[in-house]
Amino acid sequence: MARVSWTSQALNDLEAIGDFIARDAPSFAQVFVNRVFQSVERLELFPRSGRVVPEIAQEDIREIIFGNYRIVYIVSNDEVNILTVFHSSRQLKL
Repeated sequence: MARVSWTSQALNDLEAIGDFIARDAPSFAQVFVNRVFQSVERLELFPRSGRVVPEIAQEDIREIIFGNYRIVYIVSNDEVNILTVFHSSRQLKL
């Protein structure tokens, strides 16, 4: 079983997205954030279940697509680190 952790960058990204959503739909913002956290739970059992990030093309850097957002993470042994969360219309810049 892999240990999933969030970088401060990823948590800040998610908070900013939640704040943006809350401007128009406050009740949906918290639901959205909770669902993002739920969507990465599967990585504990299946750390390589996300696709390889096309812009990077490295086997250990993967992503989960969640609605219009990309959740990018890196897999290392029995650890998964969530690196960033951003809108899918943007390209990843590491």
